[in-house]
Amino acid sequence: MSQRFVDRVVLHLAAGDGGHGCSSVHREKFKPLGGPDGGNGGHGGDIILEVSNSVHTLLDFHFRPHLKAGRGGNGAGDHRNGARGEDLILEVPVGTVVMSPKGEMLADLTEIGTRFIAAEGGFGGLGNAALASHARKAPGFALKGEPGEQHDLVLELKSVADVGLLGFPSAGKSSLISVLSAAKPKIGDYSFTTLAPNLGVVNVDHETFTIADVPGLIPGASEGKGLGLDFLRHIERTAVLVHVVDTASMDPGRDPMSDIDALEAELQAYQSALDSDVGLGDLMKRPRIIALNKCDVPEAEELAEFLKADLEEKYGWPVFIISAVARKGLDPLKYKLLEIVQQARRERRRAAAKKKDGATPGAGTIIRPKAVTKRGKKQQDFEVIDDPEIQGGFIVRGEKPERWVRQTDFENDEAVGYLADRFAKAGIEDALAKAGARTGAPVTIGEVTFEWEPTLFAGHDDVALTGRGTDPRLERNTRVSAAERKRASQARRGLIDEFDYGDGQQADRERWQG
Repeated sequence: MSQRFVDRVVLHLAAGDGGHGCSSVHREKFKPLGGPDGGNGGHGGDIILEVSNSVHTLLDFHFRPHLKAGRGGNGAGDHRNGARGEDLILEVPVGTVVMSPKGEMLADLTEIGTRFIAAEGGFGGLGNAALASHARKAPGFALKGEPGEQHDLVLELKSVADVGLLGFPSAGKSSLISVLSAAKPKIGDYSFTTLAPNLGVVNVDHETFTIADVPGLIPGASEGKGLGLDFLRHIERTAVLVHVVDTASMDPGRDPMSDIDALEAELQAYQSALDSDVGLGDLMKRPRIIALNKCDVPEAEELAEFLKADLEEKYGWPVFIISAVARKGLDPLKYKLLEIVQQARRERRRAAAKKKDGATPGAGTIIRPKAVTKRGKKQQDFEVIDDPEIQGGFIVRGEKPERWVRQTDFENDEAVGYLADRFAKAGIEDALAKAGARTGAPVTIGEVTFEWEPTLFAGHDDVALTGRGTDPRLERNTRVSAAERKRASQARRGLIDEFDYGDGQQADRERWQG
């Protein structure tokens, strides 16, 4: 059974979540003030695409599209950091193009060893040892781990070949590649015998080049008819295109010139975002060769001899009369193909040398989906916009503020106070005031909505020290304290006046005499 060829898949990726930081205080005999010793959480694992020559199709991803990397370990006491989550490395074939669901190209993987970080793992949360400062000597909180990235990516496989064979179904493309190289494609006397691209290596003296057999094209292929849209992408990288023309066809309305014109019209209509990125120019500007095939048939050979001069005059391309079955006229064709391929390679090397940064990443290069902000470069970390759904509300957008919110434990008042300090130091409080926010205005950051309180004393280091996990600026704890419960109990038993708070006033009710 032949292996199924899959050249387009949609991946559902989920990078590893970061581990939570640990809130711990060192406890040891004769050391009552051991200090914080909570370790940091480990970073979540990344999902990485690596180009490998051991895989030639995207079949594995077709049956297993949901992929998840390892989670980072939680921090622990005694300054023990959590383990980093295991990266998930996925091997992809040479020529894989990574795109977003909207069709935006993110990476073109053409070199063996190139890596693309498809989804980044979440940052691990800091432990209370890393959060200690002169203002918070023993923080009673730690930061939570950040969730890893979750999104979809589209992978498309575009064959990397020097020569591409074009032609109508049953024009003899598979037969030609089978005699020019060691490839063994399926050959039959019916249309659409080839259902997947075939690659072969052609040896000419001491030089080699690759050749691709693209399944047969028909008029309307650029609009999705036949197998056109599925396999037109495989000719985008080729340096030279060969029109394989069936001169022995008996179909009505078909002749070599009309076949070539029909295929050229489909190439003209076919548009792809990769045209400007492969470094080979537009499809219509690439060199062409016409191969009049099946000249082992006497009538076909006569027709080829009759049309050769007219084809050369009309198109200006080299024309060769060949027979793949009889292996006739193949050597001149191979040498001409090698000449054009070598010329294209030289031009490609010269173009790459002129580019300072390099157009194609080399082996071992790691490609990230978006650039990292350089240190020392002043850049706005957030923006404040009006909330379209809540009247008088605002939305704060930015990578840093949203990450801070995700890492905050809102059940801990001290952690909330620390978040308020970070917002104030980053300038978010001032930006909200300039935007016209008023007290109590709903402010959304990430998935959390706050009621803005501009009077909150935040952004300063002289915060009064209180119990661990509390903040004196946040008086939202409705739990009754032990002193309040004791006073209520004494008042119920008549031992004290519940309205007398030591200001010298006498109780105005009769005490219980029990």
